[in-house]
Amino acid sequence: MSSCLPQPKIFTCKQSEYLAEKIAQAFGVPLGKVITSTYSDGEFQPSFEESVRGSRVFVIGSTFPNSDHLMEMLLMIDAAKRSSARHITAVLPYFGWARQDRKDKPRVPIAAKLVAKMLETAGATRIITMDLHADQIQGFFEKPVDHLFASTIFLPYVKELNLDNLTIASPDMGGSKRAYAYSKFLESDVVICYKQRAKANVISHMELIGDVTGKNVILVDDMVDTAGTLSKAADLMMERGALSVRAICTHPILSGNAYERIENSCLKELIVTDSIPLKQESNKIKVLTCANLFAEVMLSVQENKSISSKFLM
Repeated sequence: MSSCLPQPKIFTCKQSEYLAEKIAQAFGVPLGKVITSTYSDGEFQPSFEESVRGSRVFVIGSTFPNSDHLMEMLLMIDAAKRSSARHITAVLPYFGWARQDRKDKPRVPIAAKLVAKMLETAGATRIITMDLHADQIQGFFEKPVDHLFASTIFLPYVKELNLDNLTIASPDMGGSKRAYAYSKFLESDVVICYKQRAKANVISHMELIGDVTGKNVILVDDMVDTAGTLSKAADLMMERGALSVRAICTHPILSGNAYERIENSCLKELIVTDSIPLKQESNKIKVLTCANLFAEVMLSVQENKSISSKFLM
């Protein structure tokens, strides 16, 4: 690390402490000290217990619900700004509220845009995140955004599986670009699931576009929430003659009956990152850490080096 640069400081929100410890270790600096005071009504106040004046500060925290996780990130950024930090980088392995990225019907918010403005208003001078639900969310920010792709983590693992007759699948039309990007690197075929929803998290109908007979299929998506789409897609593909079905999903939200659906589905394996902590263990879920990816990018940002090698897609 260049001696002419001020020593960077890495802090973490409580919900991502398990990941931040690994990032800090890979980066080569200890986690900064933070004490959080909590009032009886639930209001809380984070406090940096060391000077950050003139430093580049990295604040790590995934902003999955509940909203306290987002609020903690905002408060810590504000605290760093008011403590005269020189640069404040918000590191969000999972950027929450991203599914509300447009007005899909009248009289609804665009929450992703609102969150972007709140992060900037709080004092963030840079954003580092991974596998946004929609690429255009980068345009909601006026500050630099480093949008990383978990493909740099997943692709080596997939290649190690050494699967014959590999086919990449998208669980919906919106994920077709991601599926084609994976298929390009793996030199495989692509199939797409077409689904219709009765309402959020409820699928009324699903069809398969493409042939999976005799194929080892890997479904690719940015997140898995209730696992309804994945389990239905896996079962449909096995019915259509697939040899096996695995799924790659960057962010394991896994709410509701997700774990039960995964266990009871035809999925052979669900491969995720540790951007969000698992609520329970499962023999079907394989977790690959994103700590090294974030540590390498943060170090490049600190030393003003290119990070283009981290973009495989």
